[in-house]
Amino acid sequence: MGLHPLEFSECYLDSPAFREKIKAHEAELDKTGRFIKELYKDGKNLINATKQLSLAQKKFAQCLGEFKFEYIGDDKTDDEKCIDESLQEFSSFLRNLEDQRDLMYVPPFYMFSCYLQAERKRYEKETEKYYSSLEKLLNMSAKKKEPQLQEADMAVEVMRQHFQVSSLEYVCKLQEIQERKKFECVEPMLAFFQTVFTFYHQGYELAKDFDHYKKALQINIQNTRSRFEGTRSEVFELMKRIKDSPQEYRQTSPISSEGYLYVQEKRPPPFGSSWVKRYSTFVKEQKILHMKTFDQRSGGKLGETESVTIKSCVRKTTDTLDRRFCLDIEITDRYVGHAPPAVMVTMNECNDPFLIHKKSVDAQLDDLGISFVKNSINAIETRGINDQGLYRVVGVSSKVQKLLSFMIDEKSCEIDLAASEDWDVKTITSALKLYLRSLPEPLMTYELYKEFIVPAKSATPESRVQAIHCLVHKLPERNRLVLSLVTKHLAKVAANSKQNLMTVANLGVVFGPTLMRPQEETVAAIMDLKFQNIVVEILIEQHEKICGDAPSSSPSLAATPLSAPTRQSKSLSRQNRPLAVYNPQVLDIQTGMRDQSALSAVSSGKHHKELYVTLMKAKAVYPCEAEHDSELSFQVGAIFHDVTLSREPGWLEGVLEGKRGLIPENYVEIL
Repeated sequence: MGLHPLEFSECYLDSPAFREKIKAHEAELDKTGRFIKELYKDGKNLINATKQLSLAQKKFAQCLGEFKFEYIGDDKTDDEKCIDESLQEFSSFLRNLEDQRDLMYVPPFYMFSCYLQAERKRYEKETEKYYSSLEKLLNMSAKKKEPQLQEADMAVEVMRQHFQVSSLEYVCKLQEIQERKKFECVEPMLAFFQTVFTFYHQGYELAKDFDHYKKALQINIQNTRSRFEGTRSEVFELMKRIKDSPQEYRQTSPISSEGYLYVQEKRPPPFGSSWVKRYSTFVKEQKILHMKTFDQRSGGKLGETESVTIKSCVRKTTDTLDRRFCLDIEITDRYVGHAPPAVMVTMNECNDPFLIHKKSVDAQLDDLGISFVKNSINAIETRGINDQGLYRVVGVSSKVQKLLSFMIDEKSCEIDLAASEDWDVKTITSALKLYLRSLPEPLMTYELYKEFIVPAKSATPESRVQAIHCLVHKLPERNRLVLSLVTKHLAKVAANSKQNLMTVANLGVVFGPTLMRPQEETVAAIMDLKFQNIVVEILIEQHEKICGDAPSSSPSLAATPLSAPTRQSKSLSRQNRPLAVYNPQVLDIQTGMRDQSALSAVSSGKHHKELYVTLMKAKAVYPCEAEHDSELSFQVGAIFHDVTLSREPGWLEGVLEGKRGLIPENYVEIL
């Protein structure tokens, strides 16, 4: 049961039960006051902690925005570029989020006072005065005269009236505070949580806008990780071969010898001489010795380079030093010192600077080889196109070698792999990859390798397809035939990626180094493996166009002469949402109104024209090449019809040559 109500009539009786009721009300208000005071203190601590969190996140966002990755090689893939830009995107997201948090910095609630110290003191004072006057009246002597007694009675009556008025007011105030606390205390809390709801709602909206970018970035990361795994395996293979045959992989150089020399430098008396380690290179034809001071143990500090012309070099004859390791080197202008020839590294005289890994199978691109490719593809598509990890899961090496040897041998090449149960699918896929990698020259040839890599590094998506289309038709006929068979097959594999988990990107990683590779095996060449993967991905996605009819003309990858403005990404753009109190009903109304609204204005240079729901015309002032199927490609002067506002910020929709699509609004002017 709750508190008993305080009746005004009880103020006149002032009974013990009435006093107990007052005490109960006072105790409840004291407890509520302590709670509110503690709550207010915790609320201030919460807001201060929020400020500190905001400062930390802003600093973190600044750190993210200032950092940039360095990369190996001369260019980055599209996925790597997106990953590099992701830190700036994260920084921008955090800054936008902290802009919303600023709403919480001013406490939206105040401390409601449940204390009635002044009223309670006045009530207690009147109580004391009234009952003291009663006791004084009772203690008066009966011998007092009647006027004195009447005067005392009147004084007590006045005290009683003051006490009763004070009691009535105090009881009224007590019950008023008891009732007011229900809303006076909770209403500020509601305002505070309304602010919290607004912050989290704004965060939800920002996260929803960020969702598309997040999903795209996850794909970029996965693609980059897959390419890294392929690159790492190739680097490890190269390192292993160099360990086994280091001399065969040593590069040729115009320098006859190079290595570390310990040179004895003489100093003026009384300092004597000292040995200094220098990295030296000797050019035999010019008799020039270049020396550079360098010590790995001192943190790799690099000294200045000194060059001298050698006049003579003879073995040391004195017995003070070991003759086997010391030479007297005389230069044209001064004596240098002693140097051990054993540390001089002589370069091999080989014609080719790099050694190509020898193939374990003598595979040729002949009729037998093409027949094996067709046989393998038919077997894979018939028996295991839905197998998980197709082409990633490798077969037993001995079985793979045995199968390939059978299939490229005229005596045993008649095996129908689609009907044979002797060879499992992973053995067939591994044998097909081994055959393609064992060819004397890759399908896409050493000669055209660099030309295939160029568009993957610099061109736009559409021009990449055009360039690769042209290059494929420069391949020899047999190469183009097998490439067409393989890419068509891989497109079917990718179409079943939900079952076999082999997406176009995964297949690009597997077949990038299989279909094309550089003639020189170096780390720099392996770093281009990611671009090989991109070329293979394009071949798979566009195999019908690329492997079909020959292109009408060679594409040009030259830069566009006009300087087009920066395009706003329709998929990654996010709105700057207004700071508004969260109200689901209002948001629903605003959403409905926004869906029915029209574009207010489109700017082009210094001219501003309003574009209403009425269909308008627009003219292209810059050329544009579509990056997505939903966009339009056009040249300067193109006329668009039925132009309307797109829901994507910074974009319009229009019709060009019968096709409707998206147009960057800063690329056109309204007619």
